[in-house]
Amino acid sequence: MADDIALPESPPATVAPATVDLAADYRASGVAEVLEELDRELIGLAPVKERIRETAALLLVDRARRALGLTQETPTLHMSFTGNPGTGKTTVALKMAGLLKRLGYVRKGHLVSVTRDDLVGQYIGHTAPKTKEVLKKAMGGVLFIDEAYYLYRPDNERDYGQEAIEILLQVMENNRDDLVVILAGYADRMDRFFRSNPGFRSRIAHHIEFPDYTDEELLRIAVTMLAAQNYRFTPAAEAAMRDYIAARRAQPHFANARSIRNALDRARLRQANRLFAAAGPIDAAALSTIEEADIRASRVFRGGLAHERAAP
Repeated sequence: MADDIALPESPPATVAPATVDLAADYRASGVAEVLEELDRELIGLAPVKERIRETAALLLVDRARRALGLTQETPTLHMSFTGNPGTGKTTVALKMAGLLKRLGYVRKGHLVSVTRDDLVGQYIGHTAPKTKEVLKKAMGGVLFIDEAYYLYRPDNERDYGQEAIEILLQVMENNRDDLVVILAGYADRMDRFFRSNPGFRSRIAHHIEFPDYTDEELLRIAVTMLAAQNYRFTPAAEAAMRDYIAARRAQPHFANARSIRNALDRARLRQANRLFAAAGPIDAAALSTIEEADIRASRVFRGGLAHERAAP
C-alpha cells in the first residue's frame, strides 16, 4: 500500500543568479531619492554626505553578495555621529533610517530619538523597564541616542546608567538584524565614552564626523529657513545677518544651525513689534520682510550676550 501513496513533489531549488546589475539595483532601491533629499535639505556637510553615499554603496554590494549566495551574516550597522550641536546629526539619522528601510536592513525605517533621561531610571528596578520599552519602540528602525556619554557616570556609585548600557550592548549584538543604534555627541566626550566602554566601540562599525558650518553656509541656512516660512531678508538685512553670524560664532554656546534658527525667531519677534508700532495698513510684502533693524537690534552686536537664550 505504501507504494501507492503519492508523495508531494519537493519545491524546485532556488538557483542563485549568475550576475547582478548594481546600477539597476541602485535605481530600483530608491536610495537615489534619499541621497537627493539629503543634498536638497542639508546645506554643506560634504564629508558627511560622502560617508552616507559610501555606506549606501557598501550595503548595495552586500545585498548583491547575498543574492549571489556569497554572504549570509547581517553586517554591523551601528554608528557614531560626532560633532558640535546644530550640525544636522538628527536629520542625517532620520535619512539613514529611510535609506536602511529602502535597502531592506530595517523593517519599518522609523527613528526613535532619546537621551539619558529616556533610558535611565531614578531608583532600583526602574532602568531596565525604561530601557527595554525604548528598545521595543525602536525595533525595526533606528535608535538615536543623543549625548550618549551621559549614560556613563563612574563618579556616582548610585547611578543606574551602567545597567542601561549593559542592556543596550546585549540588544545591539543579538538584534542587529532588526535594530540600528546611533550614538551621538561631542567628539572628545564620545572618545572618552568609548575608551571607558570598549563594548560599544567594538559594536560601532561606522564613525561619522560632522563639521561645523562655515559662515557662508550658515547664511544660506538662514535664507532657506526664512524662505520656508515665506519670509525674506532685505539686502541690508542679509548683510546684517552675515555680520551677526561672524559675531555670534565668537560668543559662548554657539550651536551652528540651531543658533541661526533661534536668531531668526528673535528677528521675527522684533519685526512683529515693529509692524505693530507702525501706523497705517500693512501689505503682504511688509509682513514677509525682515529689515536690517530686526537683526541689528540683537545683543550680539553690543557684546552683551552671555547665553543665547538670554537675548531678546
